[in-house]
Amino acid sequence: MALSPTAAQRRIIDAADPVTGRLRGTPAQLAALVKRGLAFRHPRPPHDHFLTPAGHRIREAADGPEAVAVPSEAPAAPDTGGVFAARVGGEEAAPGDPGPARLREVRGAWQGLLELRRMTHPDGSTDRPCAWERSHLVRAAALALEAAGHRPAGPGGGDGYRVRATPQPEAVAVYEPDGGALRACAATLERAGWQVGEHTEARTRARYLLASPRKV
Repeated sequence: MALSPTAAQRRIIDAADPVTGRLRGTPAQLAALVKRGLAFRHPRPPHDHFLTPAGHRIREAADGPEAVAVPSEAPAAPDTGGVFAARVGGEEAAPGDPGPARLREVRGAWQGLLELRRMTHPDGSTDRPCAWERSHLVRAAALALEAAGHRPAGPGGGDGYRVRATPQPEAVAVYEPDGGALRACAATLERAGWQVGEHTEARTRARYLLASPRKV
């Protein structure tokens, strides 16, 4: 576990943009926050720095700058390959009900992804998936669903979404046994910039969604 940030670092964290988590500070200050796992440096120019989910947790902590422990390897922005991962449904170790810390992580990851869209699209738009999402289809679709409050399926199956890869290029399948919940997942993905169609499996007759990132 890492030590809590210094008073100067806490001031930088507190001054971060409340939506995107964009940080302002000297190069040395920002590098120190990155080293602690509280910030990440965007890979593309102008290489701005943003809070990680761990940084957002410290910013939102009700007890102020007193000892707030964070993981030494904190959940990273979606494009960094860090330890954060959206729940795709059916994971063995996933808890049944997300706690406040998990909700903050998901919210921070989604805001980071929207900022990644803005910075990587030539027109600065956030209404359609970016290149990272196209190369991480299952994780990207799962993040959109979890961030919108949909419940992933537990390890034993049952109700809840499951996002799975498909043989089709740039497409994922989303399963949800409840028809109303399946349609709600479709609406969420469409709002997140995905093209969605509902289909029926020939063998099981189960309904599922086929979703692809929208290009325009």
